Amino acid sequence: MTPTTHPAPARGPFLDRLHAGELTLMLGIRTSRTSDVVQIAHSTGHHSIMVDLEHSTMSTDVAAQLCAAAGSLGMTALVRVPEREYGMIGRLLDGGAHGVVAPRIETPEEAEQVARACRFPPRGQRSQTTMVPQLGLRPTPARELNPALDDTTVVQVLLETPAGIANADAIARLDGVDLLGIGANDFTAELGVPGEYGDPRLRDAVVTVAEACRRHGKLLMIGGVADRAVLDSLLTIGGCPLRLTGTDTALLYQAAAANARNERETRHGPIAP
Repeated sequence: MTPTTHPAPARGPFLDRLHAGELTLMLGIRTSRTSDVVQIAHSTGHHSIMVDLEHSTMSTDVAAQLCAAAGSLGMTALVRVPEREYGMIGRLLDGGAHGVVAPRIETPEEAEQVARACRFPPRGQRSQTTMVPQLGLRPTPARELNPALDDTTVVQVLLETPAGIANADAIARLDGVDLLGIGANDFTAELGVPGEYGDPRLRDAVVTVAEACRRHGKLLMIGGVADRAVLDSLLTIGGCPLRLTGTDTALLYQAAAANARNERETRHGPIAP
């Protein structure tokens, strides 16, 4: 498959917000299986959710219901799909997802395959449908539905290997790719220094991808960096203001651990670190 380029299309409010430099908060969902978590995300000021199907056993049905619930609250719902599960993309978009996060992209051909799965012909190969939650499940003719969805569907690709970083410019120039993300956890693991976010090769990778994004008018998200000081330093290179505040699993653990500690300290006094 030969990657193609086209004039930049219109984009929806989520991407407009990011391009305008507005802080955009996203909650990761891995454990929760009901729309309660979406309500919590909304009421705590999040603008979006990211349902993680790469690292959970959640079904596509549950993921789509979470996405549709987010859409009904005016939030943007993205789904991180399992690696190479391109056949899943259309079903998630038809079910209410506003876009996808594609992990471990290494070549422009892989990135284009994801982008084309997200958009209707001639820009892509998404199968035609007439009723989607994003448009209130109203039967909508293709001449109206296709551009409405194509213009607002978000495609983020994750570069998590040296090969992906090396191909950042070719990937960033592709039609249909909106955001490039650097997965620092996987990238440092690939380098043989898992979790060493201060490794200069991670910073070099951010510089490379940031320059590619600037050249082609795309956005860069930096994820997986637990050290806030290091993350802030990397963000100055060119990261967009999309912030993953955490995942439901980690946040539940943190709250449970803090409450348990408070109860022990109430009964026994301060506990040594």
